[in-house]
Amino acid sequence: MFDDKVCIITGAANGIGRNIAKSFHKEGAVIAFIDTDLDNGQKLLSDINGEETKHFFFHGNVGKEEELKSFINEVIKRYGKVDYLVNNACYSNKGLLTCCSYEEFNDVLRVGVTAPYYLTMLLKDHFNEGASIVNISSTRAKMSQRDTESYSAAKGGISALTHAMAMSLAGSARVNSISPGWIDTTNAENFSESDKLQHPSQRVGNPEDIARVVLFLCDPKSDFINGENITVDGGMSKKMIYHDDEGWRCTSR
Repeated sequence: MFDDKVCIITGAANGIGRNIAKSFHKEGAVIAFIDTDLDNGQKLLSDINGEETKHFFFHGNVGKEEELKSFINEVIKRYGKVDYLVNNACYSNKGLLTCCSYEEFNDVLRVGVTAPYYLTMLLKDHFNEGASIVNISSTRAKMSQRDTESYSAAKGGISALTHAMAMSLAGSARVNSISPGWIDTTNAENFSESDKLQHPSQRVGNPEDIARVVLFLCDPKSDFINGENITVDGGMSKKMIYHDDEGWRCTSR
């Protein structure tokens, strides 16, 4: 189904992005990815290339306009057209309680919101028929812990960007987003029973949970799903929580 389809992924050297890249690779896709992590980016490229040379890693920062331009120019030079864009890259500079600065806050927005917009603009004339864009948002777009303003703002922004771009790209590319909850990207095995059982699905999520939904949204058979967000959080954001209900307690900060 994905044989020789060209898939661009941002932030693919580690975590969820790495698993998305490997999942597309298993399905026969060509992978082009950008990341600031040179060592792990090169390792991923080696892992998926094997004896092939068809995949492409660009060492760069999606928060910088010129590096995005250079990346996409090279992608178009190599492949001509693109089938899938997965906007995964983002990070946190925390927020109000740790005095995230003006520049620090805006840098998160450049990586998490501006880059997906700008990549899409650079690619909008180079999408193959049936193209699909998947933005990785977060449940933090609609719910928060303290001191998370920079990341929450970026995820709220990409959620809104998703339905806006879906309208602008009608007939050219579908645009959807995924909102992960707690996803373990470290292969940890020391979760407490409470960590797991607080989720209605009774486990912590893993990157494969997100990769499967990315592939589902890019499947041509999913072509009536557009401008939508799919939450993948084991049911946590649907769980109503009150003090002294089902063992939940609120204590003084």
